[in-house]
Amino acid sequence: TIVPEIDMPGHTNAALASYPELNCNNKAPDLYTGTEVGFSSLCVEKPITYQFVDDVVREIAALTPGPYFHIGGDESHATSESDYITFINRIIPIVKRYNKHILGWDEIQLASISSSTTVQYWANRDNAVSGIKKGAQVLMSPAQYAYLDMKYDSLSPLGLDWAGLVSVQKAYNWNPAKLVDGISPENILGIEAPLWTETITNSSDIEYMTFPRLPGYAEIGWTVDSLRQWETYKKRLAAHQKIFNKYQINFYPAPEIPWD
Repeated sequence: TIVPEIDMPGHTNAALASYPELNCNNKAPDLYTGTEVGFSSLCVEKPITYQFVDDVVREIAALTPGPYFHIGGDESHATSESDYITFINRIIPIVKRYNKHILGWDEIQLASISSSTTVQYWANRDNAVSGIKKGAQVLMSPAQYAYLDMKYDSLSPLGLDWAGLVSVQKAYNWNPAKLVDGISPENILGIEAPLWTETITNSSDIEYMTFPRLPGYAEIGWTVDSLRQWETYKKRLAAHQKIFNKYQINFYPAPEIPWD
């Protein structure tokens, strides 16, 4: 199921540069090609902002038959908390108007979310638990375990390390249902292993950062914890080398795996 994400009110510099009227001062900022975040914000007080969002949500909702629409909501450092809450509360009925269930990063719990909302835990445990108390489900994507853009080790040629290093073993050895006090199995919709691409330029890079961690995330999502054991898993994972080689998939030869 393809889930579109339109991240707002932050992560919006491209829109602000394209449509000056979305800025509170009606002046378009310069285009940005770097990787810093948190400096952009849609103008919360202007009606044109919500007309623009409605247009975007309507068109993308029509293109994606799945039930979910991700509204982002993370790293909105340039938006005050009161404006952020106002904005998210204005966006929620827009998404519902087009018959989509709302997904958002854990910060959206600040707003008036409901049981039809899914909060995606990536950084702030308190946010995730607060979302649950408001009736939301949680999609588990803890950056320190599940972010595929994190380096495997300090020598990895690709990736970042702001959430820590994520070895193949660390990526496998965590239990979503026991990671955070206040998040129980019945609260969890599933897991997601995001791959952000600040350091990635081609498909080979994508493969290198994804494999061999991806099979472990699949097993976390689909296998009860009592049947998961690292010592047996690493041997099963080693057998995938033949598949990687057969299909010419670039992968990181993790030293903790007994490759054939």
